[in-house]
Amino acid sequence: MNEHNKNELLDIWLTLTHFQSKINDELEQALQEQFDLSLKEFYVLNFISQTEEKKLRLQQLQDMVGLSQSAISRLVGRMEAKNCGALQRHICEDDRRGVYTCITELGEKKLQKALVTFNEVLQSALLKDGLKSELQALIQKL
Repeated sequence: MNEHNKNELLDIWLTLTHFQSKINDELEQALQEQFDLSLKEFYVLNFISQTEEKKLRLQQLQDMVGLSQSAISRLVGRMEAKNCGALQRHICEDDRRGVYTCITELGEKKLQKALVTFNEVLQSALLKDGLKSELQALIQKL
């Protein structure tokens, strides 16, 4: 691989991470303003809601959200208190060391409302500033 290709790949990567960071910031701001949810909190509600039993072990959540064990535990603790019961913790009956987090009816309602905003902000961010054409141009460089 020649030096030009190395720099071009780096430029493509940096452009993609810039777009992702900018969109994350817009999503975070909208969710905070309208629902008092961080983006990570939104992801927690979403991941739990997607399961059949509406619950996940904290260890599963930490992998999905990308946080350490202590960080996910603090996040879930804040969500139990802050969000008026959006989540509840339960001890795993099979393994007393395991802790499940369940989404409540209130949490599910909050998620559904936040999901509308999330999709609107994401769609708007992807369509504005010629992002689609810039992404297509990046792909063509590959």
